[in-house]
Amino acid sequence: MKKFLLIVFLFSATCFAQRGPVDRARGVFIAFAVGPRLPINYFANSTDLGYGFNVEISYTDDEYIPFFAFAKVGFDQFPGSQEFYETTDYSNYSTNMLPVSLGIRYYFKPLVENIVLFMPIVEVSADYAYFQKLHQFKIATGKSNYLEDISKFGFSAGAGLSMFMLEVLASYNFYPTNQFLSVDLKVRLPLYISL
Repeated sequence: MKKFLLIVFLFSATCFAQRGPVDRARGVFIAFAVGPRLPINYFANSTDLGYGFNVEISYTDDEYIPFFAFAKVGFDQFPGSQEFYETTDYSNYSTNMLPVSLGIRYYFKPLVENIVLFMPIVEVSADYAYFQKLHQFKIATGKSNYLEDISKFGFSAGAGLSMFMLEVLASYNFYPTNQFLSVDLKVRLPLYISL
């Protein structure tokens, strides 16, 4: 399997490097991503560094659109912070979220084209997320534990570097009272390509 992926990667990189930045691939791609999630602002008061992963389907056709349109679904998890536990009645607090995103991604001209393409990328998306928050209290408080379910709309914006099949993307993710920074390492594979 590793040999097969290496052959596909080298073939794709060679194909795209020979054709140049004007003739981009047209087709459908799938990507798998994983990386850390850093809560910021109000969200950082109660949570620590988390993690997340997602799966994405993207489409482009350079005759009609100069960018990739994508749909993405993922899972993010944030544990409670020790400081939060020490200063409140909580013994456990965690936030799980299932984000769904629709957006666009733009690939700039390659910085390097010799062996592998290195292209700067930017992306923006409109997001919807289902949050489930666990509220668990210290026994001495006498408070009842409960799960809180919330839905929120938001957006994300990111920038990174792509070798087309491998990408690194840093993003700012905004939901009311739940803002965080994410860094994703992505593997992108073609499902259908028309050159």
